[in-house]
Amino acid sequence: MKLARTTIIAAVAATLAFVAGLGVTSCTGDDDPGAASRRTTRLPEPDDVAAKTDAPPTPIDEQLMLALAQAKNFHHKAKVYMADGNLDEAIRAVRQILDLQFPAGAPEAEDVRLDAHARLAKLLVLQGKLEEAMSVVDGGLAASTRPSFFSANLHTVKGEVYDAMAAVADDGSAAGKDKATTLRKAAIVELDRSIQINDKLQRELLAEPRE
Repeated sequence: MKLARTTIIAAVAATLAFVAGLGVTSCTGDDDPGAASRRTTRLPEPDDVAAKTDAPPTPIDEQLMLALAQAKNFHHKAKVYMADGNLDEAIRAVRQILDLQFPAGAPEAEDVRLDAHARLAKLLVLQGKLEEAMSVVDGGLAASTRPSFFSANLHTVKGEVYDAMAAVADDGSAAGKDKATTLRKAAIVELDRSIQINDKLQRELLAEPRE
């Protein structure tokens, strides 16, 4: 199915948002020096693991560092392919993040995978694969075990997918307009869920005593 013109415009906006977001939530290492204090919105780096202790790294630490380093590499690949307009290869790079092996129970693994699900869904929207994008988002949310910036962001992306679906459904007919309205209401529900999660996290952070 060809995308409507409004969807194409939305897709361009999503591309810009995706590229702009690479420096905020990815583990590409482009964060500013003060980013270490904002771990709720930043994926962990391999150096973060090494900095936890002065003791020699354990095999589990090394496995985590290797997985984070690989995720960093795949994010870089996706960014390069995006700059070249090669969505297929960008998608392939992001999918490889989901196949990485992390130590059992590592909370970093969930953050990395939720972020990858969000990025993959955005790329699929750009290709007009809206049903597949929604499936990717739902898969990520189903695997989420705790409220986090990354789970909130995935709800935001789900709202964006619903909005893109609404743009396609709104073909000018009465039935199309009704379906688009229903989809946009679903988008608002997801965006509100994201807002609620972030509000809760913000309150918790503000309640924490400062060192």
